[in-house]
Amino acid sequence: MLKLLINAESRKLRWFLINQRGELMSVVKKILIPALFILAISACNKDTYTPKPYGYFRIDFPEKDYQEFQMEAPFTFEQAVYTKAVPDQSARAEPYWYNIQIPANNATIHLSYKKVNNNLHLLTEDSRELAYKHSIKASSIAERVYTNESKNVYGTTYNIKGNAASPFQFHLTDSTNHFIKGSFYINEHPNYDSLQPVIEFIEEDILHLIETFSWK
Repeated sequence: MLKLLINAESRKLRWFLINQRGELMSVVKKILIPALFILAISACNKDTYTPKPYGYFRIDFPEKDYQEFQMEAPFTFEQAVYTKAVPDQSARAEPYWYNIQIPANNATIHLSYKKVNNNLHLLTEDSRELAYKHSIKASSIAERVYTNESKNVYGTTYNIKGNAASPFQFHLTDSTNHFIKGSFYINEHPNYDSLQPVIEFIEEDILHLIETFSWK
């Protein structure tokens, strides 16, 4: 009789545990499945951020075309049609000092004329020193000699790379009477990467100015 009672109680206990486990699994399913579903939906809807490369605005440039410099001066050259020549109005300006303005690019080419009076060496050294003052910010300065014997024009150009305030300078002379210095400035915070297209575009016009330059 005792053995029968023990067996009966064992079966009751086993069934009780089975029922408890079933109820526990039911509760887990009710909580876990909705939670997993919500997580899956969230993962699908979550925006994935992909860093984009740093870029700059595209700049549209006008077509290249040139006209003769029309101001009174002992020299002449061809300037781009989208530039404007105006007299230098600064306090230290001297006769035949002009600014070639490029309004679309907020840039200026400053032209400073000097009469040679047994001081050609001083004028050329002053021009060179002015160019190399930008070496602090420049990554490199390419210095090139320019010669045009048919027009009696000789000089040096300074192509200044990096975040310098003036990316291009030059001087021209006939070695005896005339001397002119040119300095190109963009009226923006120097940033060579963003300004490089503008610099290269205007440098072409400066080289054209030099190649067409002649004395009167």
